[in-house]
Amino acid sequence: MPDLDLTACEQELIHIPGSIQPHGFLLSIRLPDTAVIHASANAASILGLEPDAVLGRTLMEVLPELAADLDADLRDMNPKGGSHYLRTVALDRSTGRRSFDVAVHRSGGYAVLELEEVNGAAASLDALNPNLRQFVEQLGGTSTTESLCRLAAADVRRLTGFDRVLVYRFDENWNGTVIAEDRNENLPSYLDLRFPASDIPAQARELYRRNRLRIIPNADYIPVPIQSHDPAPLDLSDSLLRSVSPVHLEYMRNMGTMASMSISILRDGELWGLISCHSKEPRRVPLQVRNACDFLTQIFSLQLEARENTALAEKRIRLRSVQARLLGYMAAEEFFIDGLVNHPAELMHLVGAEGVAIVSGDFCWILGQTPSEQHIRKLAAWLSQHHPEDLFATDALSALYPDARDYIDRASGLLSISISKVRASYVIWFRPEVVQTVKWGGDPSKSVRAEAGAPRLHPRRSFEIWKETVLGRSLPWDVSEIEAAGELRNAAVGIVLRRAEELAALSDELRRSNKELEAFSYSVSHDLRAPFRHIVGYSELLKKHEGSTLSERGLRYVDTIIESALTAGTLVDNLLSFSQMGRTTLKPRLFDASQMVREVKHSLAMEIGDRKVRWNIADLPAATADPLLIRLVFENLMSNAVKYTRPRDEARIDVGSYRKNGEIVFFVRDNGVGFDMTYVDKLFGVFQRLHRMEDFEGTGIGLANVRRIVERHGGRTWAEGAIDKGATFSFSLPDIEGAA
Repeated sequence: MPDLDLTACEQELIHIPGSIQPHGFLLSIRLPDTAVIHASANAASILGLEPDAVLGRTLMEVLPELAADLDADLRDMNPKGGSHYLRTVALDRSTGRRSFDVAVHRSGGYAVLELEEVNGAAASLDALNPNLRQFVEQLGGTSTTESLCRLAAADVRRLTGFDRVLVYRFDENWNGTVIAEDRNENLPSYLDLRFPASDIPAQARELYRRNRLRIIPNADYIPVPIQSHDPAPLDLSDSLLRSVSPVHLEYMRNMGTMASMSISILRDGELWGLISCHSKEPRRVPLQVRNACDFLTQIFSLQLEARENTALAEKRIRLRSVQARLLGYMAAEEFFIDGLVNHPAELMHLVGAEGVAIVSGDFCWILGQTPSEQHIRKLAAWLSQHHPEDLFATDALSALYPDARDYIDRASGLLSISISKVRASYVIWFRPEVVQTVKWGGDPSKSVRAEAGAPRLHPRRSFEIWKETVLGRSLPWDVSEIEAAGELRNAAVGIVLRRAEELAALSDELRRSNKELEAFSYSVSHDLRAPFRHIVGYSELLKKHEGSTLSERGLRYVDTIIESALTAGTLVDNLLSFSQMGRTTLKPRLFDASQMVREVKHSLAMEIGDRKVRWNIADLPAATADPLLIRLVFENLMSNAVKYTRPRDEARIDVGSYRKNGEIVFFVRDNGVGFDMTYVDKLFGVFQRLHRMEDFEGTGIGLANVRRIVERHGGRTWAEGAIDKGATFSFSLPDIEGAA
């Protein structure tokens, strides 16, 4: 058998079937001249006219009983479309006096008139009013959506006399579930059964949304063709008499129902569900009764919407109180994520989750029932690549992300928010798997059978309960929970932005202050250099020329002046150098670090003198930076290593490097006097010293220069040490060559 497209039902042009059901007749008139352009094949015989006496004639010639007031009727039509009941008219023809209910709707440039014969006494609005009033009075006694739906099913069945009335609700995938039912024993119960989306294809759902009520009095009807001299088909989307798909009629017969009526339940203009009526035998419901059912259903829809909106509003209020507390916790912390991490119960309660993870950079906090940290990091990477949106939710994670099958017991449902645009940072909530048994109304797959040698699509023949166990799904996230997560994200981003603005303002102020301090330092140090040189120079002249006349104490005073002035001059020179570091333009290029370190070592020979120093210099990689400034870094660190190993009989100084996380790290390690790690943060500050001047000379500016140079290159500086056990000073530079 050749393949058959199983989506053929979705392609069927059901709005232009070219025929109507036989329980009425149809005329379409062209506006504004009222010429009849389309007529159902049964119109002429019902009107007592010759077959060729309808098309092309004016409405006054064909149906004078309606033509007189047509202008007023058209003015009263619903501007949003849909069929509009006009009135009941009596037609006196050769076949006798017959009454018809008349409805009209627009279709393009035509007004389409549909007439259904009234059998017996017409049901007036006054006769139906007690039923409608009773329904309205009973609404107050319903406390749940389920009881409200049961009431609607019972009242529609009382009005129409159908054997079974169902309230049928669509899910997000357009599968429908029967949530309420009222019936007699003629037809079996369908309560709690689910029906697949393919039972009502997309174009049929659109017609249900557009045209709220549809009836099929007899599933065995013979379609009445629509005749016209115009080859273009007439759009019957808003028609009451529109003929339906043969597949649907077969579906009805397989279900054991010879008559059906459907009334659409709309919420905010969208299709929420249906009230579906079935009868074992053919049954025609008068237009007025159908209109009453439509009116009842609209009241029901409004009440349903109010109930659901009230429940949703109450839940939103509860969640917003949780959200307000979380916002307070976040605002009170210097690092806002701590406000979430420290209150896991409320964070999970916000969306009804059983586990939550917060991923930000190198950090991952896990709270409650979640996958492992390794799995969460992979999941965050998948979210970043495949779902970059601010908020993402699913109740079937493993269907989208197969790796999640390993932990469906903890994370079948996922709700995530992105809390940073700079790097992948997420709050991810988890729900465990909830195994469900779904009762379908028969096997939901459609069958293909051969007819006359060709395959044909058929609806299922059996509607016996067909059970399916659904795995890998959690309870779905409802709209209030998703909204709460989105609002938490907005609050978190707002806090981050506010902090960023505060930091930016502080940074601008610091930058301005630093520029002023640099300018002041440069000016002061530059202006002080000459006076200190003069003090040293004149003191040495005094000692040389007048030294013979000075006492021993006087000479000692002169030496102290010279030594202090030299120290002050060195301090001024270093301060000038430090202030210039922020002004110097970087001139980066590739340099040989090994050669640079050898040259610095050679320059320290005079300072070392006859001391025993064992150097261990590794092969260092080439790096890209300003070589003149990086040389100052090595000179400072290696000179310090020489200085602080002075108490050792044999000094050991290692210079090495390694690559890590896109950086080249250089280090200088010694076996000198070391330092207390308690004070490590002071090491790279200006004028900060951890040793007495009497023990080790220096101005306290060298390491500050090191940090400033390295940071201007985009690197980092740090140190490790212990008292009397040596120290290691490290700095990093971006690994430009390695990245390439």
